[in-house]
Amino acid sequence: MNFEDDIKNSLKCLREGGVILYPTDTIWGLGCDPTDPIAVQKVFSIKKRAESRSLIILVNSTEMLARYVKEVPATAFELIAVSDSPLTIVYPEGKNLAPGVCGEDGSVAIRVCREPFCSELISRFRKPLISTSANISGNSAPANFSEIDNSVISQAAYVVRYRQEDLQKSQPSSVIQIYSDGSLRILRK
Repeated sequence: MNFEDDIKNSLKCLREGGVILYPTDTIWGLGCDPTDPIAVQKVFSIKKRAESRSLIILVNSTEMLARYVKEVPATAFELIAVSDSPLTIVYPEGKNLAPGVCGEDGSVAIRVCREPFCSELISRFRKPLISTSANISGNSAPANFSEIDNSVISQAAYVVRYRQEDLQKSQPSSVIQIYSDGSLRILRK
C-alpha cells in the first residue's frame, strides 16, 4: 500500500460517509466530511464525546477557509501567513457545516494544513476534513500511531497506512481565538 492507494481509499470512504483514521500536520486524527451530519455523529460516537464540544476542521488554502467562515478577519490571514508551525484559529462564526462541527456559540476552529498527505486528500475531496485527536474523549492524545487505542482503530472505516511507522512524537497545534474586531486570545500554546 502506498501514498496514492491511501488517498484513493480515503476518498472512497469519505464520499461514502465513513470515518478515516489519518496522519495530520500534528497528531493522528479521526476525520470525515464536515458537511455530512451522519459522518460527524460517527466521530462523536467513536470518541465517546459530548456533541456540545465542537470539532476542528482542516482546509488546504485560505480560499477554502473563506467558504466555511462567515467573515474572516484580516488578522487571521496575517497569522496564517507568518505561522511557522501548525496553528488552529477559532473564528467567530462558521457556515456550510454540519451540526456539531461549530461550537454552541456558532464559532468554528479551522487550521490551514500544509502536510502533504492531508493537503492532497483535501484537494481531491474538494472539501475540508474533520480533524479531532484519535482518542477516547478525556484520554491523552496519541503522539504517534503506536499510541492509538485499538478500540478507536477498529471503529474507523479506513485506517491510513502512510506514516504508521513514524515514531516521532507529535504535538497538537497551537489554538488562537480571533474575534470579529480582530482581537485575539491564546487558548493553547
